[in-house]
Amino acid sequence: MIDDAGRDATREAATSFVSTLVIDQSGLFREGLRQLLTGSPYRVEFEFASLTEAVTQVGKGCRPDLILSEFDDSSDSFGHLNRLRAARPESKLVVLTSRLVPRSLSHSLEAGADGYLLKDISIEALTQSLGLVMVGEKVFPTQLAGLLVQGKARPEGPTFRPGVRPNGLSDREEAILRCLVYGYPNKIIATQLQMTEASVKVHLKAVLRKIRAANRTQAAIWAINNGLHAGYAAGDGA
Repeated sequence: MIDDAGRDATREAATSFVSTLVIDQSGLFREGLRQLLTGSPYRVEFEFASLTEAVTQVGKGCRPDLILSEFDDSSDSFGHLNRLRAARPESKLVVLTSRLVPRSLSHSLEAGADGYLLKDISIEALTQSLGLVMVGEKVFPTQLAGLLVQGKARPEGPTFRPGVRPNGLSDREEAILRCLVYGYPNKIIATQLQMTEASVKVHLKAVLRKIRAANRTQAAIWAINNGLHAGYAAGDGA
């Protein structure tokens, strides 16, 4: 005989999945993703072939916890992505793309996307990234940051100009932001900038406060969107 505690545990287990919507023009991709996510916390309950179709259906019985959507960077797609976010603000939104496009990343973030990932990501990396998104983190491919810092790609929109410090950042704080774009941990930042790890932590807290970022990932995204994509600041301003 199952007691009340047992029934509660069974009920919790039955509802402990993340209701997921997949939007992609390829039926093969949608089916493949559904199969790959089988056994994970992400249960594909809804799928549409286009953002246009999804916008008309989300909210009408389609109330996913997580939305995985392709994005082709056209003005129509940008508008539809905005409308999708407005129709379901409580859902986490992750853009899946076939290639690295800085402008697409910028547009996705402007539309309120919580993540921007390549379609060729492994299923293990995908589920780990989705796990971060579900707890409030922002995720984007480290490859994009690499292209940006090497000068092979540039984001559109506001750019940083030498001599002009966005948000009152010092030379040292700007240098730390550039290190975050590379994905460096505090120990490596300290070595690169000839600082102690304790000093890095102090400066990093100041950076996060000034640019209103909640974590290192959001700070790196902010740096990319503001043109901090190559080299280090040479100054020692505190």
